[in-house]
Amino acid sequence: MDIASKYNAKEIEEKWYQHWLDKDYFHSEVDDREAYTIVIPPPNVTGVLHMGHMLNNTLQDVLVRRARMQGKNACWVPGTDHASIATEAKVVAKLKDEGIKKSDLSRDEFLGHAWDWTHKHGGIILEQLKKLGASCDWDRTKFTMDDDMSESVQQVFIDLHNKGLIYRGFRMVNWDPEAKTTVSDEEVIYKEKNGKLYYMQYKIEGEENFVTIATTRPETILGDTAVCYNPNDERFTHLKGKRVIVPIANRSIPLIADDYVDMEFGTGCLKITPAHDPNDKEIGERHKLDVIDIFNDDATLNEHGMHYKGMDRFACRKAIVKELEENGSLIKTEDYQNKVGTSERTGAVIEPKLSYQWFLSMEKLAEPALKAVMEDVVELVPKKFKNTYRHWMENVRDWNISRQLWWGHRIPAWFYGDGMNDFVVANNETEALELAKEKLGKADLTISDLRQESDVLDTWFSSWLWPISVFDGIRNPDNKEINYYYPTNDLVTAPEIIFFWVARMIVAGYEWRGEKPFNAVYLTGIVRDKQGRKMSKSLGNSPDPIKLMNKYGADGVRVGMLLTSPAGNDLPFDESLCEQGRNFSNKIWNALRLVKSWEVVDAKPKAASVAGMQWLDARINQTLESIENNFSKYRISDALMSSYKLVWDDFCSNYLEIIKPEYQKPIDSETYNQTILYFEKLMKILHPFMPFLTEEIWHILTEREEDIIISEMPKSKSFDANTINAFDFAIEAVGSIRNIRNKKQIPMKEKLELSVKMNKEANLTTEFEAVISKLANVSELNKVENDVEGANRFMIKSAEFFIPMSENIDAEAELEKLKEELKYNEGFLISVSKKLSNERFVNNAPEKVVAMEKQKAADAENKIKVIKEQIEKLG
Repeated sequence: MDIASKYNAKEIEEKWYQHWLDKDYFHSEVDDREAYTIVIPPPNVTGVLHMGHMLNNTLQDVLVRRARMQGKNACWVPGTDHASIATEAKVVAKLKDEGIKKSDLSRDEFLGHAWDWTHKHGGIILEQLKKLGASCDWDRTKFTMDDDMSESVQQVFIDLHNKGLIYRGFRMVNWDPEAKTTVSDEEVIYKEKNGKLYYMQYKIEGEENFVTIATTRPETILGDTAVCYNPNDERFTHLKGKRVIVPIANRSIPLIADDYVDMEFGTGCLKITPAHDPNDKEIGERHKLDVIDIFNDDATLNEHGMHYKGMDRFACRKAIVKELEENGSLIKTEDYQNKVGTSERTGAVIEPKLSYQWFLSMEKLAEPALKAVMEDVVELVPKKFKNTYRHWMENVRDWNISRQLWWGHRIPAWFYGDGMNDFVVANNETEALELAKEKLGKADLTISDLRQESDVLDTWFSSWLWPISVFDGIRNPDNKEINYYYPTNDLVTAPEIIFFWVARMIVAGYEWRGEKPFNAVYLTGIVRDKQGRKMSKSLGNSPDPIKLMNKYGADGVRVGMLLTSPAGNDLPFDESLCEQGRNFSNKIWNALRLVKSWEVVDAKPKAASVAGMQWLDARINQTLESIENNFSKYRISDALMSSYKLVWDDFCSNYLEIIKPEYQKPIDSETYNQTILYFEKLMKILHPFMPFLTEEIWHILTEREEDIIISEMPKSKSFDANTINAFDFAIEAVGSIRNIRNKKQIPMKEKLELSVKMNKEANLTTEFEAVISKLANVSELNKVENDVEGANRFMIKSAEFFIPMSENIDAEAELEKLKEELKYNEGFLISVSKKLSNERFVNNAPEKVVAMEKQKAADAENKIKVIKEQIEKLG
């Protein structure tokens, strides 16, 4: 067969992905097999592939392809998220470029633009995932604003409201002035920032005296409605019942006493701005203070900002400080570092804001979800995240589920009055009208008397239903698909969204299905650059995944991503990893070309080949046992590394060298046929990691109809550990002989004699003697009882090997070498003995580990004994 000299990744990837699609291999329907289900963490509909997606989806594809080859009914559901804040921001920016303001459009007009944008840009990322090799069931692709998904969201909102868990409240919320919407507590990122502490004095009304306060936000003095001190602070007891004048605003406000004030912080006096600080709001409610909101939705000052009206809050801060300096109210400033809340979505500094919002009461809902993780009903991998999860769930706050946006699921509530609770919740306005008539007792009420809530639901309020709603389990809770595919098996996601998404999905699973949504959550690390920085567009340190795949092939990038990505630990990404992955592809391709180039004849296998086949069979089964163990513990990176070493070191570097016929000589058919079978088995093991290369090689090795993607994954069988040990012994001997060749500059083509001093360590079988002879080009292998004089010697464990040399041996140099070896082995024995004398180690370490350490000690003792004997002879 004419096999290309170079592996053409692009051509082969396109060919096989289309073939898999044509064969419908990714599609799943309910049947009698065991289901294996993964739901994709839905990326933003207008997003593009980044390195985090690459890692996450490679891991998912490995799990899905492996399950498919294990005979399970593998179902990987893809889809995208409507991403309210991000998508609306992009649409607003696009309209702005076209000279259109959102405020000039009706809601329906704006949504028309949003849908156009979504249809144009949505789904790009899913197409990019196909290039990676993602074997998703594309027929099941979902979008969180599909009609059936939207109906599920609405049904859940109504259900929770009817249970009394959703309520409307006038609360202090996290306001994102750039997106002009609230964000939840979990979407606020706190950053250490260098700022200033401003000391200002307020004149006591009717006196010439002042009180001094310290603040980081002087612009908010225009919303001050009190100055507060601690009632136990003797410095201020004389102020009881007095009032002060707010600088610039010249308003009179009361001096009040409250235990909240920290007597040690600042001056001991605190300005109270109930509209712009959550703690001030609580104090304001206790003391029935006025509330003055000085900001517009975009964080510019409103009419309460007086002559600063229309100015941005940070520009106002500078201007107001200048005015306070000029009028003598500002006494001093100090450098001050504090934590500032920023929006996870836009990066804008969060503004505490009082507004009417919708909330979901979480305390009761969280209980079964907390229990499920703490009792490992839902397994978090790695387990270190359990404590983080527990802390959050035990301190869970009510979820602010409303957003002041137009793009998203509109809240199904209709108002019939101006009161906070003058509303009904319904599926549509007709149903709402009937409920409002009933509630008010007004039969003449019309639809024109109702006004639907303009807010939409938090994006996470739809994605928390994802494992249920993709199988229509909310609308049709007893349908065959939800009963078959749910609960799903594994969820692969990032630790950053363990609260936004993972915890809430578990909550939803128990609320609407009475069981967990998945068995295990594999939490990936963050992809970082060589400097340890998180990869991001703003830093310009994130490579384009598509360009990487074009350069190194999808399989090369998949291997590169997974080689250093243990669960929960960050991935220090370097492009050289992808190069390593590509080199691995080339190594396998070259091995294929070598094997298929051999002429095959009907003859008996050589002794070395027999030994090589016995060993490789045992080695494959030993590695399969390790791979299966690693997969059971979600050590996917370790499973790949085991597979990598099996193919590169064991198959390519050792086995093929053992069985390779001499130049232009044929190979026997038995060895050749067995080699093809081994090659096929290795391609099956590698397929989940490197789907394209393995499928191509599978069909070149043997002409067949069956594709590797649906072939059976090999299972480990019992193996003879002695065979592996004997081979390792032989390979170590080969390495030592090659070292002597290098030192003495003896070419490989020149044959050598080898003698082995007989003892239990040197009990080589004929087959493995043949391996040494083949790989080290040994003409004679003799077993001797005494030392061979005038020979180069080396040791493996306590076995002694001799290579007779024509020239005289430098006895002094040999003696020095033996002394060095003795010193090393004595030091090694001391360290092992210390470990074995540690009772805690002996009592707590696994039995296998202790036995291994004891064997190390015995080997070292034997080796020391032999070295001392050799030193004595040379001395």
